[in-house]
Amino acid sequence: MSTTTQPMQLTPLAPTISTLTGRSTTTDRAPARTPATAAAAASAAASDGAAATATAGARTGASTRDPVRIAARLSPLLGLGISIALVWWGLQTGVLQSLENLQAFITSLGAWGPVAFLIASTASVIFPIVPGGLLVIAGPVLFGPVEGTVYNFVAVSTGSLLNFLIARHVGLALIERIFPAKTVEKFLGWTRSNHFTRAFALAIALPVAPDDLLCYIAGTTRMRWRTFVLIILLCKPWALIAYGLGVSALILRYLPW
Repeated sequence: MSTTTQPMQLTPLAPTISTLTGRSTTTDRAPARTPATAAAAASAAASDGAAATATAGARTGASTRDPVRIAARLSPLLGLGISIALVWWGLQTGVLQSLENLQAFITSLGAWGPVAFLIASTASVIFPIVPGGLLVIAGPVLFGPVEGTVYNFVAVSTGSLLNFLIARHVGLALIERIFPAKTVEKFLGWTRSNHFTRAFALAIALPVAPDDLLCYIAGTTRMRWRTFVLIILLCKPWALIAYGLGVSALILRYLPW
């Protein structure tokens, strides 16, 4: 009797992995990037770059058309032109031929002479059309050492207080439009120090830093009004005496008048 051997069928004893997890064992793959997709992505990136460039260009164009920036850049040329015109006029009329003639002309103006000097000096501290240092030197030359120094102190102190007041209400927006960005950033670093008040007082007492800019920057800090006023009133005279009287004395001594 012959027996036929049938193949044995194995029944799975456990469910498959896909049954247990409910996930397909087939690996999900990202769709291939076609040339059309790559071209669309490149076009989008180029559009974003062009938009960013256009925005930066618009900002640059707006800054170059800013009337305050334009005035700040042109003011030194305006001051130079006014100075040249005054010197030419003084030489033509004989006012600048000697110190006696110049002082006699200032005296002939009466009260308008000191008033004009105070206005010009105060304005130069707020908006430097003419370098304030020139007017500080001119004070003792025009009005004598004592009276000229007093006028310098009144004008520079008034301008410094106005700078602090303007910065307190406007902030850095105006300062960055008047002064170069690198100069502003340089002295803004002082405000990050815990000893800014001491450094500010020392800079006001010594003619080594731009006082007008420092007063603007001090107005953006938490410095109190009382502290600022005391620093100006107590420290500024020393700088005016050292710079105004010192340089004007050298000019009067060596200038062939």
